[in-house]
Amino acid sequence: MTIVEEATDAHLLRFPDGFRWGVATASYQIEGAARADGRSPSIWDTFARTPGKVFAGHTGDVACDHYHRYAEDVALMAELGIGTYRFSVAWPRIRPDGTGPVNPRGLDFYDRLVDELLARGVEPMVTLYHWDLPQVLEDRGGWTSRETALAFAGLAEAVVARLGDRVRTWTTLNEPWCSAFLGYASGAHAPGRQDPTAAFQAVHHLMLAHGLGVSALRAGGAREVSLTLNLTRVTPRNPADPHDLAAATLIDGLQNRIFLDPALRGSYPDDMRELFARFGADGVIRDGDLAAIAAPIDLLGVNYYQPALVAAQVGAPANPVYPGSEGVIHPAPDTPVTAMDWPVDPSGLGDLLVRLSVDYPGTPLIVTENGASYVDTVVDGRVSDPARIGYIEGHLRAVHDAISRGADTRGYLAWSLMDNFEWAYGYDKRFGLVYVDYATQRRVPKDSALWYRDVIRRNGL
Repeated sequence: MTIVEEATDAHLLRFPDGFRWGVATASYQIEGAARADGRSPSIWDTFARTPGKVFAGHTGDVACDHYHRYAEDVALMAELGIGTYRFSVAWPRIRPDGTGPVNPRGLDFYDRLVDELLARGVEPMVTLYHWDLPQVLEDRGGWTSRETALAFAGLAEAVVARLGDRVRTWTTLNEPWCSAFLGYASGAHAPGRQDPTAAFQAVHHLMLAHGLGVSALRAGGAREVSLTLNLTRVTPRNPADPHDLAAATLIDGLQNRIFLDPALRGSYPDDMRELFARFGADGVIRDGDLAAIAAPIDLLGVNYYQPALVAAQVGAPANPVYPGSEGVIHPAPDTPVTAMDWPVDPSGLGDLLVRLSVDYPGTPLIVTENGASYVDTVVDGRVSDPARIGYIEGHLRAVHDAISRGADTRGYLAWSLMDNFEWAYGYDKRFGLVYVDYATQRRVPKDSALWYRDVIRRNGL
């Protein structure tokens, strides 16, 4: 090693040996092939075709055509040094009618994908549910129905039976907060319902699905089982004001504790049980459910994008995504924002990881999504995205700091591998490390992808 190399190495911010570096995607956002090989419509197919619900009427019919181009995408991951690829399976491909016979052609795709990943030295990490519920199940009540939770356990059983010999890490649900509160309370996401009672029913049935899914995965021989939640640091505008403190406690309950406590402590927080009762949804919680939900997991996935600043204000209406939040407002923090107008504050991720390690000790953590949307353009075959590099670097420094403060954090997966269908924003927002020209399906690694490749190679900053 030269003197220059020694000096450079001394300034590295190294991550622990074995730290898992990777990227994440979701089936509906990238696969396309919406009618191929027996796949049935999902709630997002229906929602995207509802006028006014998705930007410019965009759908996931083609998306990034990953269903047909997966080998190219896996090769790209290998070139970037990606160690772990977190992807989700499409329930409508595997059980098109939600509960009936398995569609072998649907599982065949994921079989091919897993083999391709392993052949290229990339570890697969499977998420069983990333929001694309079969429409036939929504027609029977969706997540407001206990039947859907039971059906999910059947999905878990079928997928682990096919892929469990090669997949180490399994995730039951991705961001049940979005499924419940954006899908059933505000209506901003599929299925587009606006019913607070339905939202709380969905919370419980999603968590029950998680618990039943854990048990099914264990029975199928899964080696590492996880749950991924979108969590945030909730801060009162004035920590000395008891009203602001109460507002922060409420939002922390609706965003974080309503999912963390049943999964990791076997109970809903008292203030959240009061909201279940207030909205007439407490009847869905049956004897034995909480024990099932608290089935032990090996890893908690943390999706983090932005912090939450809250304050009390008399007469403020409830935010539709937080039923029961009357009198609470969400002031804009004084920070830079992304193209989504989301505030950028890496310290929120570090504080969150430390808080989780203190409040819920004994469960290792992994950052399963973190990234940012910015306006990207191709110039002379290159995409310069310094803001995204700054965003990811800042958050990686926060992760490293959290580890130094005792947070048992095992890895970091950037959102996302490539630009894709960004839910209600359609193709208007780009989060990818890789640029996608949707007209030609050409992939162009952005500067951030090349920078991330070097971070992975060094295992540090």
